[in-house]
Amino acid sequence: MTFDWGHLPRLFGGLLLTIELSVACIAIGIVLGILLAMGRVYGGRFISIPCSIYIQCFRGTPLLVQLLMIYFGLPAWGISLSRLTSGIIALGLNTAAYQAEYLRGAIQAVPDGQMLAARSMGMSLLQAIRHIILPQAFRIVIPSWSNELILMVQFTSIVFAIGLHDLMGVGKHIAARHFNFFEVFMVLAVFYLVLVFIITQGLRLLERRVRVPGLGEHAEHR
Repeated sequence: MTFDWGHLPRLFGGLLLTIELSVACIAIGIVLGILLAMGRVYGGRFISIPCSIYIQCFRGTPLLVQLLMIYFGLPAWGISLSRLTSGIIALGLNTAAYQAEYLRGAIQAVPDGQMLAARSMGMSLLQAIRHIILPQAFRIVIPSWSNELILMVQFTSIVFAIGLHDLMGVGKHIAARHFNFFEVFMVLAVFYLVLVFIITQGLRLLERRVRVPGLGEHAEHR
């Protein structure tokens, strides 16, 4: 049995949802990850400990379990979310834990003397972090963030478990209806491969443009 190329428009629709999910989740992860990393590095004990607990919980449990808890579990507490909202929240909260660790490593890779120099010039802690530490940390963390974005594109495929018609969800529906699983999933693999290739090349270009020779080391990869 061969693949019916007439299904391509539906697959492109699923691909668009996959891209939207990836962008939304990564954006949430970046914002929350920065706050968590800052809390771990510069927060006192009462801030760093809750941040560490959050990170360990989301890194230590399966993403699928987190997704199902949000979509199927929260209604028991009177909180009902749509499939799309549940997927974005679950993926966003999960990637935030990983991005926080990447950024924490990048912050700690910036030489301590730069913070001391900034403070001796009269900068407040927040000013030094904003103008001196974070700009360098963002450059250092790009390879790890690149890795996370690629993984997030792949991990969005689990949202078919709650009925979302992303690329994987559409493909699974087509395969189940026409009983051509191998052909459909081969086409899905090509879709993901091309998308990941485009992201990889774009992020490599960004890394080369902003790279400062000799600045820090790459943060830990997932």
